[in-house]
Amino acid sequence: MKFKSLLAKPFASIIANKVKKEMMRAAEDQEAILQDLLKTGKKTEFGKAHHFDTINSYDSYKQAVPIRDYEQFRPWIDKIKEGRHNILWKGLPMYFAKTSGTTSGVKYIPISKESIDHHFNTSRNAVFCNVVETGDATAFDGKLIFLSGSPELERIAGIPTGRLSGIANHQIPRYLRTNQLPTYETNCIDDWETKLGKIVDETINQDMRLISGIPPWMQMYFDELTARSGKPVGELFPNFNLLVHGGVNFEPYRAKLMDSIGRKVTTIETFPASEGFFAFQDTQQQEGLLLNTNAGIFFEFVPAAEIFSPNPTRISLKDVETDVNYAMVVSTNAGLWAYNIGDTVKFVSRNPYRILVTGRTKHFISAFGEHVIGEEVEQSLMGVAGRHNIRITEFTVAPKVQVNGELPYHEWFVEFEEAPGNLEGFAQEVDQVMQQKNIYYNDLLTGNILQTLKIRPVRKNGFIDYMKSIGKLGGQNKVPRLSNDRTIADELGKYLEGR
Repeated sequence: MKFKSLLAKPFASIIANKVKKEMMRAAEDQEAILQDLLKTGKKTEFGKAHHFDTINSYDSYKQAVPIRDYEQFRPWIDKIKEGRHNILWKGLPMYFAKTSGTTSGVKYIPISKESIDHHFNTSRNAVFCNVVETGDATAFDGKLIFLSGSPELERIAGIPTGRLSGIANHQIPRYLRTNQLPTYETNCIDDWETKLGKIVDETINQDMRLISGIPPWMQMYFDELTARSGKPVGELFPNFNLLVHGGVNFEPYRAKLMDSIGRKVTTIETFPASEGFFAFQDTQQQEGLLLNTNAGIFFEFVPAAEIFSPNPTRISLKDVETDVNYAMVVSTNAGLWAYNIGDTVKFVSRNPYRILVTGRTKHFISAFGEHVIGEEVEQSLMGVAGRHNIRITEFTVAPKVQVNGELPYHEWFVEFEEAPGNLEGFAQEVDQVMQQKNIYYNDLLTGNILQTLKIRPVRKNGFIDYMKSIGKLGGQNKVPRLSNDRTIADELGKYLEGR
């Protein structure tokens, strides 16, 4: 055993024990965090406007602070961008995380000196929990790669600003710097395809042991490694044993990634966002991600169907139920208050509190009142594909409302590694599962409002070419699973098989 892995084990044990203690007092920690946030927040312009000094309970907090999305927060953010202090949190943010919103254009999410450590430490906690569970710390003896955005930062009102993954790159501790690839210069390349080529140049002959990133971009990395070497990734990197992923649901990508590796490796799922690091996989033995309940974030949960209602039901952690689809709302030690992050989750356990990410509040199909969510389409497609041993590269779904002479339908754009021999039969199976998962969808079909779904095969690398065409190839960008309009679907029509 080498020096770093030898040192990692006792430190991992300390961290894992801390995680276990915190999971047992999660509800109590949440109550304390809200009080601590309000204590600091009452001195801010936002806190004064919302009478934080009179809030003495969660119920009074709900009365004083309505749920907001980014557009409703923008006036406060704009004041910070003008260089004004003590607006949402004390002083100025340490960073702005710059992210693309689906409806708000570019968003600037504040990260404070109080919140920044949690963005790295939670990833560390996930890895160290795995070290304790498996007894294997050898990932620290070789090279690590974090497929991320550029670490180059601009300044807005003196505040360093950039992509979250680039900001996180600046927080990697010194003891890992010598293990980290690619080089800073390569990480700063903006064009993803050029950057990918350089990453492969720098890593193909290295002892890679831990690989981290968003699944579709890890797949592109693996494809390029195999194209260059003629070997599966697991043979090229014989000591590679840990894959850390986040950003999108892993299941649609799992089979192809494992096939590219050529053998089984341990995978760890994380749930990071610019607004905070919300959850992580603390064990391979239980379903779900452990909610990060002692990291300066106060969580609220709203039944997903109510999130856009004028007066939605809001509950704190202690009152959640399992198997209910909730929109997640956060107040943070970076100055977000009752902020709708746009993600939906459901709890699979309350002791400890573990969640599954089920979709996005704005990524759904309800053109006819069916309110289909991401979890339903992913499970339907991947379940049928698994039964037939069919590999899916990427997919998205949109409604086809205006149809000449026939009923409307849901249109599924699917890039297969190898298309099924009977595509129509495959589509019918997927549709049957969808009807079982969503009663409203079933009602629309039996009521002759909709016809069964149609699958449009997308040509090889069609999704990559589409993302490239809109300037969103690589980094933290991802294709939405669902759209309630035709913006993505109409563009993808240019990338179908035979076009």
